[in-house]
Amino acid sequence: MDSGGPTIGIRTQMKKNLFIVLFCVMPGVGLSGQAQKDTKAFVDKSRIFSQIADSASRVKTLSSDFIQEKHLSMLENVLIAKGRFYYKRNDRLRWELNEPIISGFSVNGRKAKRWDGKSGKTQLFEVREVPFIEVFADQVFAWTKADFKGLQKRYRIEVLAQTPADLKLFPIFSQEKKYLDHLRIVFAADAGYVNAVEVHEPDGDFTRIRFLNTRINEPLQDSLFN
Repeated sequence: MDSGGPTIGIRTQMKKNLFIVLFCVMPGVGLSGQAQKDTKAFVDKSRIFSQIADSASRVKTLSSDFIQEKHLSMLENVLIAKGRFYYKRNDRLRWELNEPIISGFSVNGRKAKRWDGKSGKTQLFEVREVPFIEVFADQVFAWTKADFKGLQKRYRIEVLAQTPADLKLFPIFSQEKKYLDHLRIVFAADAGYVNAVEVHEPDGDFTRIRFLNTRINEPLQDSLFN
């Protein structure tokens, strides 16, 4: 595992880039059980996407704890990681892993920093110098705008439920299909942030991220991102 990266057991750089998509939606509380079927036969995707985009546009800052579960067929036990995520409008984010190891990175515009608790080393660099972090940051900032027009060029999107919005995304391009079966994204009731995300791989392995103690539009010190 890359000490500065937010995944556990992802085997290739492509998998990391696919997995990044999951963290780029506004997070919230948690995923529980299967989506309830909508009572309406007709689903107005445009209305749902517009509602999500409108709600997300009101989010200026966000902070949340997270629990990440990696379910691997080759392992009997689920791999668990815990950490915290911060976002602030104008291209600032921080992803920190606190258990089982301490590591993470922060981005402030085009500047970035990452750290490794085991070695105690800290590295400062331009975002473009580390492609993985650059892709992560670019997708976070794109998702905060809820660009569904762009998403639909890469994914076929199914609406599993309208309230709260529960989406299932299937990759369109064959290269992504090698590593990703589908994504599942469950929004909060007001559609302003996501309760939880899942990434399912073709071999049956999957990762679930649950967000807890989310705080929206509370002041965040700029020092978090420096």
